[in-house]
Amino acid sequence: MIEIRRMTSDDIDMVYRVFNEFEIRKPRDYVARCWDENERDIRTTLLAFYDGAFAGSLHLLVTSHYPPFTEQGIPEINDFNVIPPLRKKGIGSTLMEAVEQLALDRYGIVGIGVGLYDSYGSAQRMYVKRGYIPDGRGVMYNQQPVVPGSEVRADDDLNLYFTKQS
Repeated sequence: MIEIRRMTSDDIDMVYRVFNEFEIRKPRDYVARCWDENERDIRTTLLAFYDGAFAGSLHLLVTSHYPPFTEQGIPEINDFNVIPPLRKKGIGSTLMEAVEQLALDRYGIVGIGVGLYDSYGSAQRMYVKRGYIPDGRGVMYNQQPVVPGSEVRADDDLNLYFTKQS
């Protein structure tokens, strides 16, 4: 029922079309760049299919954009999406299992960042249930520490980072 596989070059147009059909805004050049990074072994993109239909994706970045992960050689799970009508069917958990196995077998550790407003609530709960713990650096905005007393915008760039070890 749920199939997980690595992205191929033939998937670029399908991923772009389906994501945009469900208002998950991913420009075609972004999807193509992801494929290029897969070919260069700096990103691994896993795709999920539910009853044969494209259902979602996630990426493993060999080199994180988050400086503390980069400094410690921690790969980062990134850009995790499941098509809205297919959520709550185990697709996200199956994608996470696959990427965790890949990362933990190769690196022994994996990191992930999660947004802090309500749209990220399901993801926040899933990561904690899967054994992720905060990295201890506090809240970040654009991968930089939020200074106590400062004001930041509650958007997709406001994150808390977590790690999981094997």
